[in-house]
Amino acid sequence: MKVSLIATVLNADEHIGSFLASIATQERVPDEIIVVDGGSTDGTLEQLRAAGDAITLIEEPGANIARGRNRAIAAASHDAIAVADADCSYGASWLAVLLAPLDAGADVAMGWTEPVIGSLLDACVASLGFPLAATEVEEGTFMPSARSVAFRREAIDAIGGYPEWLAIGEDMWVDHRWRERGFAMRMAPDAVARWRPRGSLGAIWTQYVRYGRGDGQAAMYPERHALRFAVYGGLAAALASRRTWPKLLAAAGAVAYTRTPIARARARLTDPRDRAFATVAVPALLAFTDVAKMCGYALGLADRLTGRVRPQ
Repeated sequence: MKVSLIATVLNADEHIGSFLASIATQERVPDEIIVVDGGSTDGTLEQLRAAGDAITLIEEPGANIARGRNRAIAAASHDAIAVADADCSYGASWLAVLLAPLDAGADVAMGWTEPVIGSLLDACVASLGFPLAATEVEEGTFMPSARSVAFRREAIDAIGGYPEWLAIGEDMWVDHRWRERGFAMRMAPDAVARWRPRGSLGAIWTQYVRYGRGDGQAAMYPERHALRFAVYGGLAAALASRRTWPKLLAAAGAVAYTRTPIARARARLTDPRDRAFATVAVPALLAFTDVAKMCGYALGLADRLTGRVRPQ
């Protein structure tokens, strides 16, 4: 099976070199590599051009991720498409392991993401959205990130490609369409993308606002977002109440809600002081990102209702 590996990039000068190096050392060499640049101004383009014939570079200033992926897929020569993220790095066996489900007949192969833990903040951020292992999720409900996914061309063509009207969350939108149509989606848990969490609270806030906004624009996970608004509304009411039992109930709910992410953060840390700090920091960070997602979701709904975003 011949495979085209695609990636989109924008201002990734700090990481593009390690990304290209990790792809160049794959045991299963991609038959072609196509990178779409959305208008980098930081030196990324110079590094991509220096790669010469090793990659096919498409420059499209202003293209969002979905548009970039569609351009890459259209330019790809082969019917097996592997998608990587230029902000990630990959072990030498990544592509070979990722393609195994396709070789076995699957329509979509779902790889895994592991965060790179370089600080206490990294461990706390990773605890919010990254299970410790693939055993924490079920294959039949898992939604793969485009950091590590492969599919047959007919699978992406059947749903009309990536949604170019959606600036973020495009990979989840695609996953939902595949699930709705019953495509065979199989996990490749050892096909790991090593991803670097955002390094500051400001960058984390922006990221989660964007996540929530994409969900609102695409009408994804409405029940989940409605529950989040209800829970935090109930928490505010409990704290404002003069009675004790609402506060006790809210405290019990908070313990249950934060238990799993705290355990994940502690498992990723070795220093006892860091683990103790994470027990306090993770609930605060979880509330911080939940508020960011609620703000983003409200903005996304407004975009949808006012016609600033028009789903196709």
